[in-house]
Amino acid sequence: MATQSRRKTIRQIADEAGVSIATVSRVLNGRDDVSDETRDLVSRIIRENGYTANRSARGLSAGRTGLIGVLVPLVFPAYFAGILAGAAEALSERGLQIVLSPTRGEHDREVSVLNRLHGLSDGALIILPEESSEELEQLLDDGYRFVVIDPLMPLDERIPSVSAAHTSGADQAMRHLLDLGHKRIAQITGPRGWLATEERRRGYRAALASAGILPDPALEVGSVPEIEPGRKAAEQLLDLPERPTAIFAFNDNIAIGAIQAARARGLNVPEDLSVVGFDDVEYATIVSPALTTVRQPLAEMGRTAVSLLTRLLERQRFETLHVELATRLVIRDSTAPVPS
Repeated sequence: MATQSRRKTIRQIADEAGVSIATVSRVLNGRDDVSDETRDLVSRIIRENGYTANRSARGLSAGRTGLIGVLVPLVFPAYFAGILAGAAEALSERGLQIVLSPTRGEHDREVSVLNRLHGLSDGALIILPEESSEELEQLLDDGYRFVVIDPLMPLDERIPSVSAAHTSGADQAMRHLLDLGHKRIAQITGPRGWLATEERRRGYRAALASAGILPDPALEVGSVPEIEPGRKAAEQLLDLPERPTAIFAFNDNIAIGAIQAARARGLNVPEDLSVVGFDDVEYATIVSPALTTVRQPLAEMGRTAVSLLTRLLERQRFETLHVELATRLVIRDSTAPVPS
């Protein structure tokens, strides 16, 4: 038997056999969708290299490894940290171990990580995936089980997903501002094309329509979801000849940037300008003024995704592969009635 230091990785096994990692995974899992010739070849190479002696293969030979991959663009920003906390807790409760893989939001890196995880883990949680729906469908067709959390783009109905009720959340934020008497309400959106951007934009416009207010294209400005770009987007709005009296921001980072822009122009929040964010990350209560925002159930999104994934792995039947969790407006100190 090969020594531990000489054991080959699943990728090396696949390369030597001239097959894909997915095929090696299917052989290890005892799947029947592999030809006898290929199965014999892969099995021989596995035996010769002692691959089944390592921990991952022992689990695979029993059908499971106990490892769950979690792909996340970044670890530290509060949005991702909230989801990770919920997922890690739920995995621990089930005796499963997390394999954390930061991808920096890079498509090629994410594809590479998924290829490595396929066959080495039971499944994966993919947060804000960069892959297209077609790429994820191929992964599904290859037999890998995963759940997408907060998809960036519309996905095929076969792809399991967990997200928040973006449109409803935007509607809650807008109705709050409308109830305070605001009519000239600006929106700083997220990147165009993102599913969350379009759904929140839909809620924003629907609320305006219900109040009999025509949308003003000048009051819609895009931004990436970070503080400094949010500040610059808010400056553009506040420099309009007729500036808005309120801003609905795509996320809390952008909202904080908007507050900074207002202060730089001598405006007080909320006396001169009301600001609403989205997410309700931990520091939303620390900034001054404390931020009125739409709470996404971030930890619950992580826990729900783990529950959905484990049910998929156990081949349980359920009514839907798509879970949308409710959002809730949290009113704090950054909103007030429209200035008289």
